[in-house]
Amino acid sequence: MSTHFTTYPIFGPNADLISPDELPNWVLVNDDDLLAIDKPGWVVCHPSKNGPWSSLVGACREWTGLETLHLIARLDRETSGVILLAKHKAAARKLQMAFQEREVEKSYHAILEGEMTEAVSVDQRLAKDLESPVAAKVTVRRSNSSQRAITHFAPLAAANGYTLAQVTLETGRKHQIRAHAEWLEHKIVGDKIYGPDDTLFLEFIEHGWTERLAASLPMRRQALHCTELKFTDGLTFRAPLAWDMAQFVHERMGLSELPEVCR
Repeated sequence: MSTHFTTYPIFGPNADLISPDELPNWVLVNDDDLLAIDKPGWVVCHPSKNGPWSSLVGACREWTGLETLHLIARLDRETSGVILLAKHKAAARKLQMAFQEREVEKSYHAILEGEMTEAVSVDQRLAKDLESPVAAKVTVRRSNSSQRAITHFAPLAAANGYTLAQVTLETGRKHQIRAHAEWLEHKIVGDKIYGPDDTLFLEFIEHGWTERLAASLPMRRQALHCTELKFTDGLTFRAPLAWDMAQFVHERMGLSELPEVCR
């Protein structure tokens, strides 16, 4: 199932509450071993001080009645798409080992600034951005602490100054897609840290959505979506492109329908 929002919630700097009525619409798989969720791009993964319904893990615990759920692979708050939560230790161990052994193909879709005309692979090391006021930001640079990161970008459609791209990863570094997109000079639409001005992120944290943010960003969140997790044993989880990204593709890029791989 896809998420069923037609507008954003408040989408402030603090964790917004998840509706118990809405959560079931996000469920992709619910069996004895795991819960697969199509996470909207405004939901935080980890529990916060605002109670169980302010995070995906907390809300899923309340909904399932389970005391413990194991988050297998998190997404940034503003990244939508497939999230896996294991219901017991054995399932968690099996899934985590698959990620560690690189037995999972991760496929994302992103809307990029500029029109990308051909596929490109980025093999550039990432390290903390020492020049940014945002402590979490990484950038392409070599240092003793840098980590190798490999990202593949393939354009699916390009129009009106934007590109809808499929993105696949060989490594799983923090902010890897976003940092490599910035390095390519094809920044992800709506990105508050790696977009036009990283002080937008600090402004959002302090004041929420402001007029400057609205004037600077064509989307309220970064246009990045985890579409598919495919394990080598054949186990596959898919989530169609998030509603707000699909809306952007239709209205701002002028595409009448989404590419098959996004549905």
